[in-house]
Amino acid sequence: MAETAAGGDQTAPLDDIMLAMDVVDTLRHREHVIDRELSEDEREEGLVERLKEIYAAQGIEVPERILKEGVEGLKQARFTYEAPAAGLQTMLARVYVSRWRWGRIAGIAVLALAVLWGGYTFGYRLPAERAAEAARVELAQAIPDKLKSLAGEIDQITTDATAKSRAVTARDQGLAAAANGERTGADAALARLETLRDLLTSEYAIRIVQDQGEQSGIWRVPDVNDTARNYYLIVEAIGADGGKVTVSVESEETGKPANVTRWGQRVSESAFDRVVRDKRDDGIIQADVIGAKQRGALDPEFSFPVENGAITEW
Repeated sequence: MAETAAGGDQTAPLDDIMLAMDVVDTLRHREHVIDRELSEDEREEGLVERLKEIYAAQGIEVPERILKEGVEGLKQARFTYEAPAAGLQTMLARVYVSRWRWGRIAGIAVLALAVLWGGYTFGYRLPAERAAEAARVELAQAIPDKLKSLAGEIDQITTDATAKSRAVTARDQGLAAAANGERTGADAALARLETLRDLLTSEYAIRIVQDQGEQSGIWRVPDVNDTARNYYLIVEAIGADGGKVTVSVESEETGKPANVTRWGQRVSESAFDRVVRDKRDDGIIQADVIGAKQRGALDPEFSFPVENGAITEW
């Protein structure tokens, strides 16, 4: 025990501290020495001597003072790492130590959120807002302007009072719907005006079909009276250029309108027989044009006796 520290407040040399730590480390790694020497309560000097032998076998000379400090340090749990107790300070310290790892994770999360936000903003929200604004402007300005324009165009096309009244009604209904933000109602009124305009501007002749292999007329037995017959001439609408014109015809059999170029126009039996005789004479119907639709008129005018009613399928 001759080798002791000169003063309790002096700092031990680094080499001595390292040797003392190595002594403790040697004791820990040689648990059979600790179990055999310390657990049997042998004197400290005996353990020191045993350590001398261990280091001597390794060719290392360790002062006895250091060996004693190492043994004492082991008893006092010096140079031993003890995990800090759980608590707020420990948690904050661990977060600080691992700040780079958490920083990378946080950075990736922020970047992902930025990408998602950008995608939502520029890919969905802004386009949706622009589309909504365009629709609002269209409903507030473009559609009302078009409603007024179409109604004015129809007023110039026709002198027919019924047609003019229909145009005014459709225009006013469309304007009211647009003012109330009702796009469906405004579009419906616009469609009615466009259909009316197209009808009024159309011009065509109504001609009996007499092409090779085509029927010029048919008769049907009505469902309500199986002893009667309804007679129809198969006609088509022909424009000024000789092309076929599509017109809207309501079938009396289905009650539904259809856009067609040919239809069956109902006539009396006597009128039907007259056309049959004309065709039998030389295979040609001489008076094949039975009516015409003029520009500005709602309906065609017939020069041949016809009855109300038509069919679109036969």
